[in-house]
Amino acid sequence: MRIVLLGNPITKKNSQRILYKFLGRGRKTPFIAPSKAFVDYQESCLLQIKRPPSPISARVNMRCIYYMKTKHKVDLGNLLAATCDILVKAKVLEDDNCKIVAAHDGSRVRYDKIFPRVEIEITEMEDEIP
Repeated sequence: MRIVLLGNPITKKNSQRILYKFLGRGRKTPFIAPSKAFVDYQESCLLQIKRPPSPISARVNMRCIYYMKTKHKVDLGNLLAATCDILVKAKVLEDDNCKIVAAHDGSRVRYDKIFPRVEIEITEMEDEIP
Protein backbone atom coordinates (compact mmCIF):
# COMPACT_ATOMS: atom_id res chain seq x y z
CA MET A 1 0.00 0.00 0.00
CA ARG A 2 1.27 3.46 -0.88
CA ILE A 3 0.00 6.70 0.66
CA VAL A 4 1.19 10.26 0.00
CA LEU A 5 0.16 12.91 2.53
CA LEU A 6 0.62 16.46 1.32
CA GLY A 7 1.70 19.22 3.69
CA ASN A 8 4.71 19.92 5.89
CA PRO A 9 5.02 16.93 8.30
CA ILE A 10 4.57 17.90 11.95
CA THR A 11 5.40 15.94 15.09
CA LYS A 12 2.86 15.34 17.81
CA LYS A 13 5.21 16.02 20.72
CA ASN A 14 6.51 19.51 19.90
CA SER A 15 4.68 22.49 21.43
CA GLN A 16 2.19 20.44 23.40
CA ARG A 17 -0.45 22.40 25.29
CA ILE A 18 -1.80 22.06 28.81
CA LEU A 19 -5.58 22.27 28.67
CA TYR A 20 -8.16 21.82 31.40
CA LYS A 21 -11.19 19.58 31.60
CA PHE A 22 -13.90 21.09 33.78
CA LEU A 23 -15.47 18.64 36.21
CA GLY A 24 -18.17 20.94 37.58
CA ARG A 25 -18.49 22.92 40.80
CA GLY A 26 -15.41 24.93 39.89
CA ARG A 27 -13.13 21.89 39.73
CA LYS A 28 -10.85 21.24 36.78
CA THR A 29 -8.15 18.76 35.87
CA PRO A 30 -5.22 19.42 33.53
CA PHE A 31 -4.35 17.26 30.53
CA ILE A 32 -1.72 17.46 27.80
CA ALA A 33 -2.94 18.00 24.24
CA PRO A 34 -1.01 18.18 20.97
CA SER A 35 -0.29 21.57 19.41
CA LYS A 36 -2.90 23.25 17.23
CA ALA A 37 -0.47 22.91 14.30
CA PHE A 38 -0.43 19.12 14.74
CA VAL A 39 -4.23 18.93 15.11
CA ASP A 40 -4.61 20.91 11.85
CA TYR A 41 -2.03 18.68 10.10
CA GLN A 42 -3.77 15.53 11.34
CA GLU A 43 -7.18 16.75 10.09
CA SER A 44 -5.66 17.53 6.68
CA CYS A 45 -4.11 14.06 6.51
CA LEU A 46 -7.35 12.32 7.52
CA LEU A 47 -9.12 14.03 4.62
CA GLN A 48 -6.43 12.75 2.19
CA ILE A 49 -6.44 9.10 3.28
CA LYS A 50 -8.67 6.60 1.53
CA ARG A 51 -9.65 4.08 4.21
CA PRO A 52 -9.14 0.40 3.27
CA PRO A 53 -12.03 -2.08 3.71
CA SER A 54 -10.49 -3.24 6.98
CA PRO A 55 -7.52 -2.02 9.05
CA ILE A 56 -4.17 -3.73 8.53
CA SER A 57 -3.45 -6.22 11.31
CA ALA A 58 -0.58 -8.21 9.73
CA ARG A 59 3.11 -7.57 10.50
CA VAL A 60 4.28 -4.76 8.24
CA ASN A 61 7.25 -2.58 7.45
CA MET A 62 6.18 1.06 7.26
CA ARG A 63 8.73 3.04 5.22
CA CYS A 64 8.19 6.80 5.47
CA ILE A 65 10.10 9.37 3.44
CA TYR A 66 9.51 12.84 4.90
CA TYR A 67 10.07 15.83 2.63
CA MET A 68 10.35 18.83 4.94
CA LYS A 69 9.76 22.46 3.97
CA THR A 70 12.89 23.64 5.80
CA LYS A 71 16.32 22.21 6.55
CA HIS A 72 15.80 22.46 10.33
CA LYS A 73 16.75 19.40 12.36
CA VAL A 74 13.80 17.14 13.12
CA ASP A 75 13.38 14.00 15.19
CA LEU A 76 12.63 11.09 12.84
CA GLY A 77 11.24 9.00 15.73
CA ASN A 78 8.69 11.68 16.59
CA LEU A 79 7.66 12.03 12.92
CA LEU A 80 7.15 8.25 12.70
CA ALA A 81 5.10 8.21 15.91
CA ALA A 82 2.85 10.99 14.60
CA THR A 83 2.37 9.23 11.26
CA CYS A 84 1.51 5.94 12.97
CA ASP A 85 -1.05 7.67 15.20
CA ILE A 86 -2.66 9.32 12.16
CA LEU A 87 -2.87 5.99 10.30
CA VAL A 88 -4.45 4.31 13.33
CA LYS A 89 -6.98 7.15 13.65
CA ALA A 90 -7.76 6.82 9.91
CA LYS A 91 -8.26 3.05 10.44
CA VAL A 92 -5.53 2.16 7.96
CA LEU A 93 -3.68 0.34 10.77
CA GLU A 94 -5.45 -1.64 13.49
CA ASP A 95 -2.80 -0.48 15.98
CA ASP A 96 0.76 0.82 15.89
CA ASN A 97 2.25 -1.69 18.33
CA CYS A 98 5.33 -3.73 17.41
CA LYS A 99 3.29 -6.82 16.47
CA ILE A 100 1.74 -4.87 13.58
CA VAL A 101 4.23 -2.11 12.71
CA ALA A 102 7.28 -4.33 13.10
CA ALA A 103 9.76 -2.05 11.30
CA HIS A 104 10.36 1.35 9.75
CA ASP A 105 13.20 0.17 7.50
CA GLY A 106 14.21 2.72 4.88
CA SER A 107 12.57 5.72 6.59
CA ARG A 108 14.41 9.03 6.29
CA VAL A 109 14.06 12.80 6.18
CA ARG A 110 14.71 14.88 3.06
CA TYR A 111 14.21 18.51 2.01
CA ASP A 112 11.66 19.85 -0.49
CA LYS A 113 10.82 23.54 -0.05
CA ILE A 114 8.18 23.52 -2.81
CA PHE A 115 6.33 20.23 -2.23
CA PRO A 116 6.52 19.12 1.45
CA ARG A 117 4.93 15.73 2.10
CA VAL A 118 5.35 12.25 3.50
CA GLU A 119 5.44 9.22 1.21
CA ILE A 120 4.38 6.07 3.05
CA GLU A 121 4.93 2.55 1.76
CA ILE A 122 3.40 -0.27 3.80
CA THR A 123 4.56 -3.80 2.92
CA GLU A 124 3.69 -7.06 4.62
CA MET A 125 6.59 -8.85 6.31
CA GLU A 126 7.27 -12.56 6.39
CA ASP A 127 6.28 -14.50 9.49
CA GLU A 128 8.67 -14.11 12.38
CA ILE A 129 11.23 -16.87 12.84
CA PRO A 130 10.74 -18.48 16.30
